This record gives sequence, C-alpha cells and structure tokens, in this order.
Amino acid sequence: MAGIYVHIPFCLQSCHYCDFHFSTSLKTKKRVVNAINQELVIQKNYLQEDLIQTIYFGGGTPSLIDLESIGSVLQTIRSNFKLSQSVECTIEANPDDINRQIVEDWYSLGFNRVSLGVQSFRNKDLNYMNRSHTNDQSLKAIRCLRESSIHDFSIDLIYGYPVLDNQSWINNLQTAIKFDIPHISSYCMTVEKQTPLYFYIKNKKYKALNSKTGQEQFLIARHLLINNGYQHYEISNFSKNGHESKHNQNYWNKTNYLGVGPSAHSFNGYSRQWNVKNNVSYCNKVESGDTFYTRELLSRKNTLNEYILTRIRTSRGISKKYVYALMNSLERDSFDLELSRLANQKLVKFDNDKILLTEKGMLFADSISENLFLI
Repeated sequence: MAGIYVHIPFCLQSCHYCDFHFSTSLKTKKRVVNAINQELVIQKNYLQEDLIQTIYFGGGTPSLIDLESIGSVLQTIRSNFKLSQSVECTIEANPDDINRQIVEDWYSLGFNRVSLGVQSFRNKDLNYMNRSHTNDQSLKAIRCLRESSIHDFSIDLIYGYPVLDNQSWINNLQTAIKFDIPHISSYCMTVEKQTPLYFYIKNKKYKALNSKTGQEQFLIARHLLINNGYQHYEISNFSKNGHESKHNQNYWNKTNYLGVGPSAHSFNGYSRQWNVKNNVSYCNKVESGDTFYTRELLSRKNTLNEYILTRIRTSRGISKKYVYALMNSLERDSFDLELSRLANQKLVKFDNDKILLTEKGMLFADSISENLFLI
C-alpha cells in the first residue's frame, strides 16, 4: 500500500502563521499543473508495484485550481499507478471556495473526502490569522458538505494564541461537535521564523504565545472531544469511528508515499527526497529533464529516530520489538534507562510491546521523542 500527495502551491493571501510553501501569484497555475503531470509520469516507478490507497491534494489551496486541471492530475495518476478499489481521495479547501456545485464536481472527479480549513468559528480569530473567510462562510461550507455526495470530511482548528481564551476555545469545539464533524484536526499555533506572525511578535504588534495556554487548550480539546464520541488517535487528530485519515497514517506508519509538486516530500522505505520549492525553478527543472529533488538515504539512526518521532504521537505507540531490533546492546540499555526515567515521571506508560504517552506526556511529546533518539 502507498499514497500520493499533490502539492498545489497557491493561496489568495498569506496566513500570518503559515510557513508552508505557497505563492499568492496565480500566474503560473497552468504551468505548475503541467509540470506536476510530467513529474507523475517521471516518478511512476518510484512506488514500485505498490497499490495506491490514498491520494491527497494539499497546499496551498487546491480549491483554487480549476476542475479541468484537477481532473488532469487525477487522470495522470490513474494512468500511471495502480489504485485500490477503496482509495481515499482528499482535497483541501477553504470555506469561501465551497458551494454545492463544486463539491458535486469534485465527487464526480473521484474525491470522497474534503479537508476544510476552518481554523476558528470566530471572526476575531480569523482576522488575527489573516484568513480569507468568515465564520458564516465556514458554517455554510459545513452545511453544504453535510448535504453533498461527499460524506467524509475533516476540519482544522487552531488553538493556543492570545486572542483565544479558554471559553472561546470551548465554544469553537462545541460548534464542531454540534455539526457532528467526522474528523477534527486540532493544532497548537507555533511561531515559525520569517512568517508575519514571527515579525509581529518580534516588533510587539502581537503578544507572544503562551505555552501554558496551549497546554490548557490541548487538554480542553482532548477531554471535550473524547467525551463526545471522538477517538484521539494522534496528538493533533480526533475522529468518529471509521473516519480516521488514511493519508495521515501513511506518514505515521512508515508507508511509502510519493509527493509531487514544488516542495513536496517523498518516502520509499529507505530514502527521503524533497522537491525544489520555487515554482518557476521546479517547472524549469521538470520541463528540461534536470533533477528537481534532493535525496537522502536513511541511516539506521535516521530510520529509528523518525519512527520514534512519528509513532509516539499516535495511539498505537512505539513497538519495543521494532526499536530493539535496530539497536545494539549499549543503545538498548541507554534507551531502557531513559524509558524508566520517563515512566517514573508519568510521561510514558507500557501496554505489552507498546510504549505510549500518558496524557501528561502528550504535552511534551517533542522533547520526549528527542530524549529517546539515538544520538
């Protein structure tokens, strides 16, 4: 099994917190789509004979791309890869791009899942983030999806920033619960260098983020969503039964995937590669037959550390058997010593072969991962 990620690097405007690769100039849309189609043909053997179980159009804002272009990419995928009969096919969209006709058109192309960038149900928060949509547009988009042929959808929500108090965060979550959203991705805002948010905080235009607030709001989301029938299957992801994101699980479970488009990443079990970021440079290289990606062969240490980093965030946890098989005796002794320390601090727990984060440990997942890494 494998997945394909298609990066559509265009947005109408820049969100203050975002450091993903995108362009607000739409002049190269057609050229980038053509280059993506070329890349898919070039990389058709990257996944060997793996059956494709997920296709994900992310960005950027894929919903900015016309139906003909999206359809051409899907057709190129179908012509060059073997698809599972039950392939999960997702498109990311902004609420202001959603209407009944476009959703039905996506469905006719083969999409069966939408990831909706709601972020908040308060206009005050959306203005703080510099989002292009309003709360009313989010509610309208959700109602539209509820009545459409695409029954599986997810929304993104963001917490942990100064204008969002705990009660407002509860209200956001309760709105999502009221609509019985099948899947919710809940992310704590972070300050990435060179983003508008970074400079606003640096120049005192915005208040600095408070990690304690982020931790409180993480726990609020966890308790409220679990108590309302959601499974907390990864630190940032909650789903109703049967609505987990198959595509995201590719990343957490070390499933092979091909990423196409500017800045897209790929993994085939023994190496990682990432495409050039600049849209024009990407197109030039693909069109001319030049190498458009950088490849890294994964060492034993890289393989183990990536496994720890991703799997510790999930409800499946880390397999002791798997990590021990990649370690020598000295490394196992050091790993066990660190596990004992973390367990004594009630940050991790054990379930037969599994190493799992406790609720307290979920608040410190990144630092716990680093402590378990091979150095």
